[in-house]
Amino acid sequence: MFGHDYASTRHSPLKQINTVNVQNLERAWTYHLKTDGPRPVAAGAKSSGGGRRSSEAMPIVINGVLYMPTPYSTVIALDPESGEELWTYKLDRGRPAERGVSFWPGDKTAPASIIFGTSDGRLISLNAKTGEPNLGFGENGIVDAKSDILNGYPEAQFNLNSPPAIYKNVVITGATVQESPGAGASGDTRGWDARTGKLLWRFNSVPHPGQLGNNTWEGDSWKHRSGTNVWGLMSVDAERGLVFLPYGSPTFDFYGWDRKGKNLFGNSLVALNAETGKLAWYFQVVHHDTWDYDLESAPVLMEVVRNGKKIPAIAVISKNGLLFILDRRDGAAIYGVEERPVPPSVIPGEHGWPTQPFPVKPPPLGRNSFKPEDIATVTPEQQKVCTDLLATEGGMGYGGPYTPYGSKLTIVFPGTLGVANWPGMSFDPDLGYLFVNTVDIADVGKIAQMGGETPYEKTSPWGAYARFWNEDKFWPCQQPPWGQLWAIDVNTGDVAWKRPFGTIDELEAKGVYGTGALNFGGSITTAGGLLLIAASDDQKFRAFASRTGKELWSVKLETGSYTTPMTFEGKNGKQYIIVVATGGSYYDRTAGDSVIAFALP
Repeated sequence: MFGHDYASTRHSPLKQINTVNVQNLERAWTYHLKTDGPRPVAAGAKSSGGGRRSSEAMPIVINGVLYMPTPYSTVIALDPESGEELWTYKLDRGRPAERGVSFWPGDKTAPASIIFGTSDGRLISLNAKTGEPNLGFGENGIVDAKSDILNGYPEAQFNLNSPPAIYKNVVITGATVQESPGAGASGDTRGWDARTGKLLWRFNSVPHPGQLGNNTWEGDSWKHRSGTNVWGLMSVDAERGLVFLPYGSPTFDFYGWDRKGKNLFGNSLVALNAETGKLAWYFQVVHHDTWDYDLESAPVLMEVVRNGKKIPAIAVISKNGLLFILDRRDGAAIYGVEERPVPPSVIPGEHGWPTQPFPVKPPPLGRNSFKPEDIATVTPEQQKVCTDLLATEGGMGYGGPYTPYGSKLTIVFPGTLGVANWPGMSFDPDLGYLFVNTVDIADVGKIAQMGGETPYEKTSPWGAYARFWNEDKFWPCQQPPWGQLWAIDVNTGDVAWKRPFGTIDELEAKGVYGTGALNFGGSITTAGGLLLIAASDDQKFRAFASRTGKELWSVKLETGSYTTPMTFEGKNGKQYIIVVATGGSYYDRTAGDSVIAFALP
């Protein structure tokens, strides 16, 4: 399954490729996703033209077949040892979920299935062997998943862009909905019958009257509220039958005048009974979010050993870079949480929550403050660009954690791209280390009267989602490191190691090292002692020693890979590593269409 297991550890027990021989990795095959491009070719092949679309897909390999969505409106099945195409399913409209597909093993009444969502809000089930729709699922293999969730707003955004979680015979879906205005499609989470597509349960992410949490929404502000959705990835505790849901922020993202209160279950980790949808517990990471600090990556399940006792634990990180390690039985913080005062908003009508939760351990994994002396000085040109930017409109505001967007341009760390994002974390159970790759980049903005559907909206001279960076080079305007790789010892809550992640050739040529680079993607770990990750905008795919963080191997890809690699053992007994490289992230203007397999000679 996506992430290897229910626990989303992204840890493989394979160890044929290890810290000693990883330097010998070679390209085994390349498959090109673009439908009118070349088919599988030998090592070293390159994409052949324009018109490319980026992919965030992480393939899965089941029973000797690789499955994945493409950005060209198809789901494909490949022979994972050769890259040869076995079947293709072409959507009649829209695109398949961009991050991946899910597998259900089938039973006596229905075949093994590949199940995925689409950009137009449908849920589709295909026969895993043939790629044909399962006619007993919904209507000819398709369920309209948005028909009863739009709240009377027929044009509201609603799509399924992450693979669903599957537990027993229940397919569990989140959704991507709008960022604004406040009213629109619901972000509710739902469970469906894997055989028939019948709706089994629905959990109201914004509680209705009589439900726990409704009193965290003043008056009728819960009604038709959009956002508050699981647009990322879920995890499952199979032993306890719990599914863990990382919820994003309520709408409107940056101004909460019409939703006073803590706003449950916005920005919360929620545990439900996976078969019934009944609430077990929740933990809110951000109260009354006005920064767009979604939870979005898959929570990671693990065991924490404290005082000689094993605690069933779960780790969750949001865009704000705060990592919470909780007891997954009840949501209690294993290393403690403190509610600390944060600055109030000065925008009329806004009532920010006076405190926010901070974990006692581990420390924040990203920058959450700025002052003028932090301006980047890596080159004189960069210093001037950033100093001039800081002086925009008479000088920007700045501050510490949870600095609110004000009536003047304000630098806010982290920005909306987050210290971490949906690619999330990986875990090595042998070491007890949790791995996170992070980015430090701020947003710049202010809250102003714009004449729209809300009295105030976020804006700047460069648009609603402006960054504090040198836009020509994608270099952040604060001192590096700009990208880092962290290992957290979950048995102590301490940082085991950290290092700059990624390189910038132009700066290293000038003698500036250790800056790290902007990155967007995830890692996997293996029993061979490896941490494997692409993600960085230097377009390299790397292997690190998971115990120490030492870089052991790297290769430059034809484009950047901004997703998560995967590994499997082929029918021939060889271990393969797959990475999807299409470029086109927030920081990369190159484009490609490659699925690349690596193996030992």
